[in-house]
Amino acid sequence: MTSLAPFLAFWRTTVARDREIVEAVVLPEHRGPSPDLRRALDTWPGVVYWASGADAGRLVLVRALAAAQRERWWLHIALFLVTFVTAQLGGAILLGGSAHTLPSLQGGWSAIAGNVAAWLQESVIGLPFAMALLAILLAHEMGHYLAAKRYGINASPPYFLPAPVEFNFAGTFGAFIRLRSPVVDRRQLMDVGAAGPLVGFGVALLMLVVGFQQSLLVPPGTYDAPMVIELARGPTWLLGDSLVTWGVRDLLVGEGTLVLHPLAVAGWIGMLVTALNLVPLGQLDGGHILYALFGERQRHVGVLAFIGLLVLGRWYWPWWIWAALTLVLGGGRLAHPRVLERMRPLPLSRVPIGLASIALFAITFAPIPLSF
Repeated sequence: MTSLAPFLAFWRTTVARDREIVEAVVLPEHRGPSPDLRRALDTWPGVVYWASGADAGRLVLVRALAAAQRERWWLHIALFLVTFVTAQLGGAILLGGSAHTLPSLQGGWSAIAGNVAAWLQESVIGLPFAMALLAILLAHEMGHYLAAKRYGINASPPYFLPAPVEFNFAGTFGAFIRLRSPVVDRRQLMDVGAAGPLVGFGVALLMLVVGFQQSLLVPPGTYDAPMVIELARGPTWLLGDSLVTWGVRDLLVGEGTLVLHPLAVAGWIGMLVTALNLVPLGQLDGGHILYALFGERQRHVGVLAFIGLLVLGRWYWPWWIWAALTLVLGGGRLAHPRVLERMRPLPLSRVPIGLASIALFAITFAPIPLSF
């Protein structure tokens, strides 16, 4: 801080885990900042941003206290590749393949080679679905990751979670990142929390539009649902509408039931993932965003949201599972944990991001997403 001290009226330093956080009040003549202060800030070995509104003239400086830890990239890459394979198998099943059944290893070498070649040929048809679905998940998590890095938050690369296609036809349970250093204020929380759903939604919307155009439209009344997934070796799954799927479908194809192309299935899953993450509970993205907007009043909305999930579970029981998972993720709490500088207000420039995220939840949420 020696090089910055001549420009500051006073400052306060906080050490939290592996980060040093400095909150400083800049002398009036150097706000703006002045050329001299700008040059001094260039020497700060970390992140710098200005507070706004009632806190105008305050600087927030964040720097790491230790060298960045070595990431286990081999683990992240391995999980991504395994998830890609399981999602590809899921896409093959959507198109009528049997790639989820492992090839027979009986017989001579030529027979085994033929079985493996046939299995690979069947699985390859699921490649577009896997690429689309993992693009959505990767966009969502990289939105969080890059926003966290922007503020000097120690964040892990994405962890992808593969799933057996026998239990989950999509071949994945999603992805997540870990924040290993604390969030300083509500501005950081808003930007990191909202970046994932907003970026992921954009990719999911693209897949939905392209997929709807390649889906099969059947006459009204054929199925008791606006969209279906026809599994060649399993049941037909009836998909519920959100406002965005209804609007895009009405705009592109009109009345009737859509038998979804795998790209459309990936887009539909992307919308569901967006809505699940935006439920305003605890450590979900929606909890981050609502806490950033309203502070500790988020807990009141969290209780209502939790009750809402329990009520909806009467018609769609997986909501009970999601309600239980949110409790586990939140350490048994529905309220969002405090940020370090909880009294610093959210800048007005971030309020539209929060309102857009609430609107995004409203248009992607489907009360009964799936039935048989």
